[in-house]
Amino acid sequence: MPELPEVETIARTLAPDVLGRDIARVEVFDPAAPQPNGATLAALVTGRRVERVGRRAKLLLLFLSSRPGGDVDYGGAVLAAHLRMTGRLIILLPGATTANTRVVFHLSDATRLAFADVRRFGTLHAFPVGVPGRGIETWPFYANLGPEPLEMTAREFRARLGGGRTRVKARLLDQSVIAGVGNIYADESLFRAGIRPDTPVDAIGPSGRDKLFTALVDVLRLAIAENGSSIRDYRDAHGDAGAFQNHFRAYGREGEACLVCGAAMRTMRVAGRTSTFCPNCQPVPDGKTR
Repeated sequence: MPELPEVETIARTLAPDVLGRDIARVEVFDPAAPQPNGATLAALVTGRRVERVGRRAKLLLLFLSSRPGGDVDYGGAVLAAHLRMTGRLIILLPGATTANTRVVFHLSDATRLAFADVRRFGTLHAFPVGVPGRGIETWPFYANLGPEPLEMTAREFRARLGGGRTRVKARLLDQSVIAGVGNIYADESLFRAGIRPDTPVDAIGPSGRDKLFTALVDVLRLAIAENGSSIRDYRDAHGDAGAFQNHFRAYGREGEACLVCGAAMRTMRVAGRTSTFCPNCQPVPDGKTR
């Protein structure tokens, strides 16, 4: 699943091709992709200009202009792409096609923006701006997102991590606690911080939390600089792969030698996800705070 660095990369590579262009037409090939349906989404976004491309957690956001001359104009709209497992937003070159295309946005200068998705879990959502009870803030998924890790302080992170016996990786994956972190960057951050994925959060003291926060921020920033991680389906808006997979120290390295101590990397299940760790560098928690 594309995580924060991948969606940030898509937003950055998409912006030059769509900013200032109007959405002239929406072509729907898979009626399950646009929510609540293709006609509603197309009616809300068609005729609007793309003014900004952004991101919130793992959501890609296109901020659209008001639509002068319409029957009713509420001051703009937001188009949100929830990519989930294999969703992609990609610019199509003239005459080009892409497999598993679900929706195509035809822009005013003949640019085509395609939403493709192999497994069909991804969705597109559109919301008006300035309409009470209908904005993006009313979408439960969006409303429940926690703060962004790159916009937090170490003190805020310590507090957000909370207490209890919840395992630390499960807490990192909880989007209502910290938004944008998934399996890859949780594993990589925990390895760099020397914390096992199954460590209860109440066994991690202030110094351990600070170490984990530093590791998380460093990993996310490096991943963004490397345009994300391409393992299977992820590509940026121009179809180019990321390179952070070349820096993996934990994720997907089961049975390989730890890059720090040489021990064989192992896996466990945490929060339903395979979690890779080093038994030496990430020791069993002893119940004491660190």
